[in-house]
Amino acid sequence: MEPAQVVPRRIWREGSPSVGSRSIPEETAVALTYNGGTYAVMMTTPQDLEDFAVGFSLSEGVISSSADIDSLDVLPLGDGVELRMWLARPNADRLQERRRHIAGPTGCGLCGIESIAEALRPAAVIGAGRQFSPEQIMEAMQSLPSRQKLNIETRAVHAAAFWNTTSGIVALREDVGRHNALDKLSGALARGSVVAGEGIILLTSRISVELVQKSAAIGAPVMVSVSAPTALAVRMADAAGITLAAIARADGFEVFTHPRRISIEAVANVAACKGVAHGSSQEMTR
Repeated sequence: MEPAQVVPRRIWREGSPSVGSRSIPEETAVALTYNGGTYAVMMTTPQDLEDFAVGFSLSEGVISSSADIDSLDVLPLGDGVELRMWLARPNADRLQERRRHIAGPTGCGLCGIESIAEALRPAAVIGAGRQFSPEQIMEAMQSLPSRQKLNIETRAVHAAAFWNTTSGIVALREDVGRHNALDKLSGALARGSVVAGEGIILLTSRISVELVQKSAAIGAPVMVSVSAPTALAVRMADAAGITLAAIARADGFEVFTHPRRISIEAVANVAACKGVAHGSSQEMTR
């Protein structure tokens, strides 16, 4: 299936009707099956599905590395796609402990999880990681829009990308669901043996607790988004040792947790110029 479709439309703008067409993103039901059993059904954009299968499996804890999947087949069906995976016995046993059957709406990150404790499971704790300057954060975010090919075409999808100082954007994945986009990125990094501790995860969506959990599983020390985080996401990032920066715009960004990985002097100067409250200034030096 193509990731986008051109459809006819009637247009009403500035008081006048017209006709034309528009490219819109496709979404389809994707079943993730392991050793013959369906684990989840997600609505996702039908591209980079191998990456999605690996990344979803990693974030769910079904596998610990891409090598744990013995085989992976992408099988188009009449009304969707099956991502058919076969796991070695130890991973199959782990799967039984985490099995859930869900019909996930677009981009749903927690649908079908049976307990609150499982939904709010602690994220992996990130090590020290490297430092980045505010200028590097801005450079990374500014490099996103021109590379979001599907969003340029449709203006309707999220992106998740990984940036480092050596290569710039190493990988970028798009999807109608923000969780799916990050899972696809996770899979791409795992399949490419990319060292996540040396870079930054870039997001175009609100940062929710599930995205923090997924980023922690990837092992990236810094995550940055154009949108704001939820309060729970901030608490989770703080506990996981992740530097969470958000509301990244052309004029700057805001750091919510572990600012030590971003040049303290430069960030403090930005905060002072914007009149950040005394409590926030103290946080910057923590």
